[in-house]
Amino acid sequence: MRLFTALVPPGEVLDEVERAITPFAGLAPGLRWSDRESWHITLAFFGEVPDHVVPELEVRLARAVARHQPLDLALSGFGAFSSVRRARVFWAGVSGDPLGPLADSVKAGARRAGAGQTDLKRFHPHLTLARGRAEQDLSPLVEALPELENLGWRAESVRLVRSHLGARVRYESLAEWALTPSRRG
Repeated sequence: MRLFTALVPPGEVLDEVERAITPFAGLAPGLRWSDRESWHITLAFFGEVPDHVVPELEVRLARAVARHQPLDLALSGFGAFSSVRRARVFWAGVSGDPLGPLADSVKAGARRAGAGQTDLKRFHPHLTLARGRAEQDLSPLVEALPELENLGWRAESVRLVRSHLGARVRYESLAEWALTPSRRG
């Protein structure tokens, strides 16, 4: 099965993002907008994982997640991959506590479990909002959008998610683990 780990912002944060982008969607007619229910911040993508590996993967991911504290995060600004002028992916940026150490831990746990491939690209936390089949200049969209304000939250858990491919991609949460608050003082 096709798996990844993710953080999911709370509904009220996603509501604000949706309100911010909806009036401007027409500025980028070549984009396919993701369903709000699918919005997440990918920590690590594992690709196809054999069913027999999933139990050990869950054990390893639970251990990895438990080593990290909850994170104070915010959505801030908009951008695109590979660049705003040559874009195929439109996203909202993530700021706040560093996510790299948590992402590295879940990747290491997956490797130890035998989950196979993990994404080797440089980690750039973001919330994907839309994709295009061909590169396009998203400068007009990015420049027109309002600043995202007060979109902070505390990330307290990590999900293991299964991706069902097809005409319409669907995500299924398989497990969720709490980030562990510090026991110090």
